[in-house]
Amino acid sequence: MARDKRDGLLIAGGGLAGSLAALAMARARPEVPILLVEEGESFGGDELHGFFAGDIEGGDLWLAEPLAGHAWPGYYVAFPGLRRKLRTDCGAIEPEAIDRAVRETLRPDQYRLGTKIVAVRDNELILQGGEKIRADGAVDARGAANLSMLELGWRRFFARDYRLAGAHGLDRPVLVDATAGAADGARFFRCLPLAEDRMMVEDVALSELPGMENGEAAARLDAYLARRGWTPAERLRETAGARALTIGGDFPAFWRVGGARVAKLGPRGGFFHPATGQALPDALRTATMLTEQGDFTGARLHDVFESQAAALWRKREFYRGFNKSLFQAPPGERMAMLERLHGLDPGVIARFHGGHATMFDRRRISRPA
Repeated sequence: MARDKRDGLLIAGGGLAGSLAALAMARARPEVPILLVEEGESFGGDELHGFFAGDIEGGDLWLAEPLAGHAWPGYYVAFPGLRRKLRTDCGAIEPEAIDRAVRETLRPDQYRLGTKIVAVRDNELILQGGEKIRADGAVDARGAANLSMLELGWRRFFARDYRLAGAHGLDRPVLVDATAGAADGARFFRCLPLAEDRMMVEDVALSELPGMENGEAAARLDAYLARRGWTPAERLRETAGARALTIGGDFPAFWRVGGARVAKLGPRGGFFHPATGQALPDALRTATMLTEQGDFTGARLHDVFESQAAALWRKREFYRGFNKSLFQAPPGERMAMLERLHGLDPGVIARFHGGHATMFDRRRISRPA
């Protein structure tokens, strides 16, 4: 059985959280040896990550700004009883930008692609075939593991990135289109204009279950594009999945079942916004936190990130309450709740999405219609 012992840090999983952690370490702490191990053939996952400017803390901009390839001065929302153009800066990071940055920043001996990880321990990775790699410490960023300890709703999505036959004429994203003819129950569309003739269109459903019928979702996208008068010339990317939206549960048990005494990042560690499922801001924050450590032993890293995850769980109780009300409502009423939210002041909406809602914001959001 092959065994490799090295100093420094092992990062299991080269999706969003793991890639950002590796980038941050390579740029801010080049003296610390790192090894990033990813099962797939590229870094950064396959999702495009949209964000509001206020989602990202000032201390994390150094990591986010070089990756953000898209920026807009605001966005649109459209509901049956509400249409708004909101002026809140927002942007997006494409997975290809993360992949390119990792390959350009890390040396070839600092990463491995196409490598399946069987298990992660506090200072060791066990790979398929029996190879073991040991270091001072390891972090597990391979994505969500066992979620059975949490009570969840789901934000299911099916998205396609199109090159269109002509200009789409959209100057900023449509973050919610739930207008008549476009929505069905707790369902809406999102549109992100990535170039004059390029558009990411997403079919989104709020559901108690994570699965989606991709064939039906594709048919809905085709009908939506026809309704908007957009003719696809080329399909550049297709992604599908589900983001967990936390309602409640036993968080300490969730943390333990994901790997006892192992430091965890990303959704595996509970680092995502409860009400949106968005993982980018937390991934940036934990990547920066990692660079600030003086002790990279597995035990120390576990304690640091377990403490951070537990603190965020307590801080975000309001959002879990929002989700509970949302998923207790019949599917047809869930969009009405989101319509009321998006009828509030743009600052309230932005702080909600960023996880920074004030007490005044929370009263406004919770106030009955």
